[in-house]
Amino acid sequence: MAHAENETVSKFLLPRPRSSTSILSWLTTVDHKRIAVLYAVTAIFFLFVAGAQALLMRIQLARPNQEIFTGDFFNQLITMHGTTAIFLAAMPMIAAFFNLLVPLQIGARDVAFPRLNAFSFWVFLLGALFLNSSWFLGGAPNGGWFAYANLTSKTYNPSTGMDFFVLGQIIMGIGTLVASFNFTVTIINMRAPGMTLMKMPIFTWMALITSIIIFLAFPAFTIALIELMFDRFFSTNFFEPSAGGTPILWQHLFWIFGHPEVYILILPPMGIVSEIVATFSRKPLFGFDMMVFAAAIIAFLGFAVWSHHMFTTGLGATANAVFSITTSLIALPTGIKMLNWIGTLWGGRIRMTSPMLYAIGFLFLFMLGGFSGITHSVAAADAQQQDTYYVVAHFHYVAIGGILSALFGGVTYWFPLVFGRRMDETLGKVGFWLFFIGFNLTFFPMHFSGLEGMPRRIYTYDAMLGLDFYNMLSTVGAFTVGASALVFAFNVVKSAIKGEKSARDPWDARTIEWSLPTPVPEYNFAEVPTIETRDEWWHRKQNGTANRKPAVDAHGIHMPDQSWFPFVTAAGLVIGAYGFLYGQWPAEVNWNAMYVAFLGLGITVFGVYGWALEGPGGYHVHPEEE
Repeated sequence: MAHAENETVSKFLLPRPRSSTSILSWLTTVDHKRIAVLYAVTAIFFLFVAGAQALLMRIQLARPNQEIFTGDFFNQLITMHGTTAIFLAAMPMIAAFFNLLVPLQIGARDVAFPRLNAFSFWVFLLGALFLNSSWFLGGAPNGGWFAYANLTSKTYNPSTGMDFFVLGQIIMGIGTLVASFNFTVTIINMRAPGMTLMKMPIFTWMALITSIIIFLAFPAFTIALIELMFDRFFSTNFFEPSAGGTPILWQHLFWIFGHPEVYILILPPMGIVSEIVATFSRKPLFGFDMMVFAAAIIAFLGFAVWSHHMFTTGLGATANAVFSITTSLIALPTGIKMLNWIGTLWGGRIRMTSPMLYAIGFLFLFMLGGFSGITHSVAAADAQQQDTYYVVAHFHYVAIGGILSALFGGVTYWFPLVFGRRMDETLGKVGFWLFFIGFNLTFFPMHFSGLEGMPRRIYTYDAMLGLDFYNMLSTVGAFTVGASALVFAFNVVKSAIKGEKSARDPWDARTIEWSLPTPVPEYNFAEVPTIETRDEWWHRKQNGTANRKPAVDAHGIHMPDQSWFPFVTAAGLVIGAYGFLYGQWPAEVNWNAMYVAFLGLGITVFGVYGWALEGPGGYHVHPEEE
């Protein structure tokens, strides 16, 4: 089936991508579809970690004056819950969709830089494990997922938890940045012949805009992390007011990244929902051009609203007024998208499958989250809402109600492309309703408890506040959401092993990834498609050309070799981070730890040079032999 062109594979004893399911083949894979699976499995694992942390907090807060988890440990729980949910669960799940779908939707056989793609996953995974190892090495970060200065200074936070936070975020940020460059280049340079930008599927558009936001926003967070690292390791004073620093600088740098991060998280789910709604309404996406334009406006305005997180910091009336206006304006392109989804549903022949249920759930929950978000644009109202459960309710309606429901729907929808099987519809619908009911039971009462004075980030509260009922409702709802996640995970595992086998295009979909067999072959397309119109696959089915046999090059399809070097390079970075962290800066240097840091640096340099000298290599696949 596959014919080697050189000795690279045999020299390094690497298996062919589809010839082995061994651990070795997964460690060295550069196949974008396998990397998507790795991202998805990792994201689901950390989703359960974040969920378990949330349930522990809800147990503590179910009744007043409880002391099950108190003080510093509760701060570690709440910090790692937010960090894990955002950076270790939601973002890698979005990366899984990017990896799986972008090449398939643009008619490519892989991403532009396959080994860089593998590196981005391994540096993310090893960075996530590095961060979570802090639980066993003196305590996890405890300064909140936003890590406000000077709660993070050595004076007020002398443990190593925040050191793990700083270095772990820098390591994972490297993976996120290189992935964004990779997908930007892939989308711009590797589209199939005839696929102009406005013929690209809407999900690919969201991937492109999100990638651009990432490499514009993440440098601000990286700068803030490096400054914090210098404060903690080298006794500089970026955020130390007694030495001329300013804690407010951290807030500006963090939220210049942090608010675009919201759109990094929400634009891809919007693309997922757009694909699902169009397919199961059996209509083209209403107002496609306006959907793209609205996403671009959201990306632009996302960089102009960061200080609405800082209305209580004393920026002054002028700054508050400006950011109130920009916060209100960003609701307009979001409203355009909502109207376009409703326009797509209107008059459609709607099929209420489990992916469609999750998509409609997204519309309802995200809309409610948007309404509460608009109230934050009023600086006077925000002063009351700040640091209360009202903010917790708003954020989770967007982040869980919006993002997670869309991601669950997307997994169900595109599952056949990976496993060649369909997920169980009955389990899918049971999981959806448990999620939808449990989510609203958890977070809707928080609007009221927040307005009545329930502060966020506290481990207990007094019975005299009268918030017992709201908190008990939220705890019951949280466990219902947990049950829905277990049902979903069981459905994934069961369906992957013995689910109903899927034919090509089981949903009667519109975009060209559904023109491929299920599961998708190693090489994706036997013949690179020529694109003539938007919704190319739908139009081929309508004009009778969908079943045309592809013309395959007699020499076969060239595929890249497996490689150890992305994994080795990422491992070197993490080993070096451990050594650097325990080097005891700025006191007397711990040279044993620094030797570990130098070892990590050496491994990284070896990985980079090996990567560079490895050569293009590759082998040919002959589809007609399969």
